[in-house]
Amino acid sequence: MEEIEQTSSKQLRSLGQNGIVQPLLTDLYQITMAYAYWKSGKTKDHAVFDLFFRKNPFQGEFTIFGGLEECLKFLEKFHYSASDIEYLKETLPPSIESDFYNFLNTVSAEDVRLYAIPEGSIAFPRVPLMRIEGPLIIVQLLETTLLTLVNYASLMSTNAARYRMAAGNMKLFEFGLRRAQGPDGGLSASKYSYIGGFDGTSNVLAGKLFNIPVKGTHAHAYITSFNGFSELRNTCLEPKGGGPQRDLLQLALGHRSNLVPTFSVVESEASDGELAAFISFAIAFPDGFMTLVDTYDVKRYSCSSNKLFNVTPNTQSHNEYRFNLIPMPNTKRGQNNCSGSGLLNFCAVALALNDLGYRAIGIRLDSGDLAYLSNVARQFFYEISEKYNLPWFANLTIMASNDINEETILSLNEQGHKINCFGIGTHLVTCQRQPSLGGVYKLVELNSQPRIKLSQDVGKVTMPGRKDAYRLYGDSGHALVDLIQRSVEPPPELNQKVLCRHPFEESKRAYVIPTRVEKLLTLYWENGKIVQELPNLQQIKERVKQSLKTLRPDIKRTLNPTPYKVAVSDKLYTFLHELWLKSAPIGELS
Repeated sequence: MEEIEQTSSKQLRSLGQNGIVQPLLTDLYQITMAYAYWKSGKTKDHAVFDLFFRKNPFQGEFTIFGGLEECLKFLEKFHYSASDIEYLKETLPPSIESDFYNFLNTVSAEDVRLYAIPEGSIAFPRVPLMRIEGPLIIVQLLETTLLTLVNYASLMSTNAARYRMAAGNMKLFEFGLRRAQGPDGGLSASKYSYIGGFDGTSNVLAGKLFNIPVKGTHAHAYITSFNGFSELRNTCLEPKGGGPQRDLLQLALGHRSNLVPTFSVVESEASDGELAAFISFAIAFPDGFMTLVDTYDVKRYSCSSNKLFNVTPNTQSHNEYRFNLIPMPNTKRGQNNCSGSGLLNFCAVALALNDLGYRAIGIRLDSGDLAYLSNVARQFFYEISEKYNLPWFANLTIMASNDINEETILSLNEQGHKINCFGIGTHLVTCQRQPSLGGVYKLVELNSQPRIKLSQDVGKVTMPGRKDAYRLYGDSGHALVDLIQRSVEPPPELNQKVLCRHPFEESKRAYVIPTRVEKLLTLYWENGKIVQELPNLQQIKERVKQSLKTLRPDIKRTLNPTPYKVAVSDKLYTFLHELWLKSAPIGELS
């Protein structure tokens, strides 16, 4: 699709960093805990935290990990400024010792080590997205900021990936800035929807910052701003190959008259104001002519004959529909009160542009029965293509942007629509089906001693100790299981039997003989700097695409997906349960 597009001349651009991501972007309790740690003499304690989530979003069985680069850039900038310290002095209780503020003034992430799975990878519950190691106070202070950078990024990337799977090869554009949760949410939505598989955004700033293709046409206001031809100050356009200007309006009017039999409409009922708006827009963007056709009415009903089109499948052609005129029920002559025909006017202008050597891009549908209207539009494009011997006309883009969600796309697929591009806003950027991923940040080791959080809810019991994770693949090339094990254990070996256990159910266990073993956690931050070359946005987007290919179709399906298995090694299982028994209080019956 080549409608109005604006991208940076620089092919690849590293990702930007939001200016509000700073140490004070945190919860107050992180600061108060830091003081309590400091007061308790824990400045030398060394901690290990896991950042993970407990449940996949959107009733699915996979998650896309996003936000890693933002986390690493946050570590680069992690330092409390003089104004930060002054604010904390005004905010915290006066009993806070002044030496604590001197300590905060020296804090940095230089002694922190951060391990993570690569950004854009598929991830699963309980498997750490990140492992953060370092001085207890400092890694505790990182908690809220890291979670806010990962939770929405991963949720948004996953949501976009699900839309991409539903849409198949159709173009997807994010149009949600006006509905996003503020400007920061809007920028994040544009960025991570692109990672998840979208082709572009309407957000111009996101295009500049992240090198995302920017797309856009016009709003209904542009159409309604014209009442008739008298408002056109210019109707002439120079042919694409050069030469004297020609009157585009007169060419379009000629084509509109010729198209009336094809559309079975009364030409006088077609909106001249709409046609004037189309002419104006075509003169402004002759190589990017794409218009809304539903400001008044997509197709013109014949008010004088009280008839409309009935669309039925053509049994002789799978890709075509047959059009019959049928009486409009309960409608008196002239009662239809219709005032425009977007398809008729669009096709007239598109043919006029063709006379001058330009090719229109297509139409956008923003209301109505999208499956029905897209079939109507596509059939007209077919007929005009044959009538005027213009093969490209049959393949004009039909974009839909009417409050689309994942279920809408799946339903349209079942209805046999002819849409080849979606513009998606509200449901995408707000993640309406699930507003939060629910990632957590848990202490698993302190001074080389394991730590465990117990709960009556088994799902909230943490897995203690410093751990690594591996993805084991089978003969088909698909991932079989993610295996979590203690870091002191040797990694699984190719073609060697590995015992994989459910972390909490003793009877659930299985042997796996992997044909490929992928270590998931990689060191990204050490000694105050990023130690891996970071991919650009396009490379992360490609990783998402390739990662999803490693999952079986039944795991990715929308309805009742098969749960992906996450297991622990036999040694971690034993270690977990022994520590659990030691830490859990023994009840007393009386």
